[in-house]
Amino acid sequence: MIFKRLIMKLAIVFVFSALVLLGTGNAENFETGAKKFIESLAGEALTSLTIKEQPRPERVVKFRKLFHEYFAHKTIAAWVLGRYWRQATREQKQEYFKLFEELLVETYVDRFARYPNAELQVSNALGSGGRDVVVSSMLNRSDGQPPVKVDWRLRAREGKYKVIDLIVEGLSMGQTQRSEFASVIRQNGGTVEGLLDELRKKIKKMKQSS
Repeated sequence: MIFKRLIMKLAIVFVFSALVLLGTGNAENFETGAKKFIESLAGEALTSLTIKEQPRPERVVKFRKLFHEYFAHKTIAAWVLGRYWRQATREQKQEYFKLFEELLVETYVDRFARYPNAELQVSNALGSGGRDVVVSSMLNRSDGQPPVKVDWRLRAREGKYKVIDLIVEGLSMGQTQRSEFASVIRQNGGTVEGLLDELRKKIKKMKQSS
């Protein structure tokens, strides 16, 4: 009887240990995959978007491709809109997605040109215990300026990683945009239409000045 109990306890310990090891392995694979994902993104982005001689229309096309391939753009857009997402009509949401994409494209496509010959050095990845992982990196610039710390928050869906936020020098880009949009909505009568109107004007102005 004692022998059987001992066997049962050993079996339980063995199964528990196996599960722990399996979970650790999965976490390591998850984090390793996340690092490779960012390294791939960095290599493609820095190679194709930091060439100053490249015509802007070509950079816009390449940036839009990267945006769709590597970023959970609809997830980000909905989160940035916050509680106002529920207030928006179906038509407003559809236009908002388009305007949000245009805003990011027009905002960031020229910023890459500021970092010619820059190198993104990925250091480590840390899972949050769920489906998200944060990949830390340093953007080493070639102009003698101090490196920039960039953290990438990724979310895995069906075995694929997508960027859901960028944290630059400790500042969340998503949170910053969310606060700005909320402020615009409050200043325009608390309506989503007020935000859409401001986005239309801003994007038109950006396109004219580019």
